[in-house]
Amino acid sequence: MNKFEQLGLNEALLKAINDLGFETPSEVQEKAIPLLLEKDTDIVALAQTGTGKTAAFGFPLIQKIDPENRSTQALILSPTRELCLQITNEIKLYSKYIHGLNTVAVYGGASINDQARDVKRGAQIIVATPGRMQDMINRGLVNITQIDYCILDEADEMLNMGFYDDIVSILSNTPEDKSTWLFSATMPQEVARIAREFMRKPLEITVGHKNSGSSTVSHEFYLVNARDRYEALKRLADANPDIFSVVFCRTKRDTQAVAEKLIDNGYNAAALHGDLSQAQRDSVMKSFRSRQIQMLVATDVAARGIDVDNITHVINYQLPDDIETYNHRSGRTGRAGKLGTSIVITTKSEMRKISAIERTIKQKFEEKSIPSGMEICEIQLLHLANKIHDVEVDHEIDSYLPAIYEVMKDLSKEELIKKMVSVEFNRFLNYYKKNKDISSSRSGNDRSAEDFSSAGGAVRFFINIGSRDDFDWMTLKDFLRDTLGLGRDDIFKVDVKEGFSFFNTDAAHAEEVMSVLNSMHLEGRRINVEVSKNDNTRDRRRDHNGRSNSKNDRRSDFAGRNTRDRKPPRRSDAPFREKKPKRG
Repeated sequence: MNKFEQLGLNEALLKAINDLGFETPSEVQEKAIPLLLEKDTDIVALAQTGTGKTAAFGFPLIQKIDPENRSTQALILSPTRELCLQITNEIKLYSKYIHGLNTVAVYGGASINDQARDVKRGAQIIVATPGRMQDMINRGLVNITQIDYCILDEADEMLNMGFYDDIVSILSNTPEDKSTWLFSATMPQEVARIAREFMRKPLEITVGHKNSGSSTVSHEFYLVNARDRYEALKRLADANPDIFSVVFCRTKRDTQAVAEKLIDNGYNAAALHGDLSQAQRDSVMKSFRSRQIQMLVATDVAARGIDVDNITHVINYQLPDDIETYNHRSGRTGRAGKLGTSIVITTKSEMRKISAIERTIKQKFEEKSIPSGMEICEIQLLHLANKIHDVEVDHEIDSYLPAIYEVMKDLSKEELIKKMVSVEFNRFLNYYKKNKDISSSRSGNDRSAEDFSSAGGAVRFFINIGSRDDFDWMTLKDFLRDTLGLGRDDIFKVDVKEGFSFFNTDAAHAEEVMSVLNSMHLEGRRINVEVSKNDNTRDRRRDHNGRSNSKNDRRSDFAGRNTRDRKPPRRSDAPFREKKPKRG
């Protein structure tokens, strides 16, 4: 039995759900759908972006609508044109077997007269952006005075975008006895005010904790000098060859500049900001969804409503002013139960922001070092080798092989492999030979890897298992710790790639690591562990969050701050507003 059948949905909806391949309701769907079907009530549902909120309100709404009554019965407000269209398309898919039910999208950037005409023909459900909806009300092109249901989707995003006055005005045109369903990722003061003023004793559904981060997202930060911020971004992209990410900047100018630099450096990147026309925005998003673009550089406002699956990383090129915005950013990855990573590129003067975010999202950041040039070259080399090994051969090439064999006949197998790999690998090697490493640290300790190796400090290992084997950094750390019988903090600086990973231990454990792991097999495949030739480690112990465990280190961190560290903050280092959620 499909678990959606247990929620009380009718046959027409269940048939559409089956067509879509849905089998198990998400937590917010499991909590909201039976409640909304049982009675007409106001609710506030708090759940992170990507948890299935559209279906949570869409299924019960469709079941409650009378398709034979052609008047407008429900209004759904959403923050952006893109999300408005997305909700409309999903409602249409859910209601495909309900004859006579019409859903119309109302948004800016398209003909208001055409939209008014579609509504007049009979639209039981209107999905609208607040600005265009207010415009249509002012012109007398729509009547929402008799609606039964009003849904505010991504309420916190709408209010963050400055739509409070529009929402208040729109709600003032709706009947008092309607049911209001408010869905939001967080509960800032403005959302609580809407709930107080326009809802009647709303029931509350909470998935996870208010304002908390998603459990499927890990959080990392990289400490760099401000002048090295772009170089850090470039190296992080090179260290993650299969990256599919959104890079957040604070301003339109920075967004455009970073995207142009990435494109000049050969990356598949594009900018998304408010100065783009709607046609340009649609083109960028189409390319991003099809993965022709791997790195989408965006402002927070422009990224509102982006709903793209399988984003591997969210990169905070600059931190936002408030924690709720950070939470929205990180919610773009780790969706539908998949794992994701939120990365912050930060400077010493911004470290207080990291602590403020940790307190609110109730998750810890792991401090990591920007990979060295040689480490990136090693990652790229092994990625290329895996790519060559796994590529599917198109046998259209067979007719060309005799000529190719003739060209290559004087090369041995080893020479041929070296030349094939060098075609792609040499550009990384040539670049990083000429560019210095940029890792910073809170202690200011810049000793080389060779110094630490000779001093008997930490050793960095390569291991031939990774995300392809269903590991992330947390599960791999646990696996290594349990297998080797080591303590919680004896495995650190774990970096998981697709087909391989890196990790550190103290030098005292090196012999045990090599002997135990190199004698093991994982699902029939032999585990291979080697000491990484590009050991870019620090000669001090760190906990699982990358922080020093040494009291002396912490004292030296504090003592090492001089007057140069106390320059007035630049605009990107503006004071961080930690908003405390208020109860509604």
